[in-house]
Amino acid sequence: MKYSMRFSDTIHVLAYIAILHDTAPLTSQAIAASVETNPSNIRRIMASLKKAGLIKTTVGKPQPALTRAPEQISLLDIFNSLDEADTNLIQVDPKTNPDCVVGGNIQDALNAQYAHFQKVVQDEMAKTTLADVIQDIATNEIKKRPESQGLMANYLKS
Repeated sequence: MKYSMRFSDTIHVLAYIAILHDTAPLTSQAIAASVETNPSNIRRIMASLKKAGLIKTTVGKPQPALTRAPEQISLLDIFNSLDEADTNLIQVDPKTNPDCVVGGNIQDALNAQYAHFQKVVQDEMAKTTLADVIQDIATNEIKKRPESQGLMANYLKS
């Protein structure tokens, strides 16, 4: 069983763009170094974000920018930007033995429960913004490295 890290990586990319937009060129290589992934994965994520209208890019310039303030981008907006074939958070195994008393009924038993979980999580995602995540990043960074106070101060709520 493999879980996709794409949602987490997509939030990471947006936070990186929001926080470091004025500090250096935001190349896919630089962002990939932070995410610890391949630059081609970052370009794929950024293409999805651009398609969803969450970032704007200019050909030849490594300066992607958010199209809205972080306070106006919910985690649900980000989740919905994913180019995943199925964006269900929890999957029901479609390959169970239909002749087994459990295998023949587990899918129906879990589908309703999982749909409920999906709705609850998505409702919470809609209430949480990129700004909330960035504030947590800023708070954690200052605790770890107080010298980052200057860079992160703008992202702390008073």
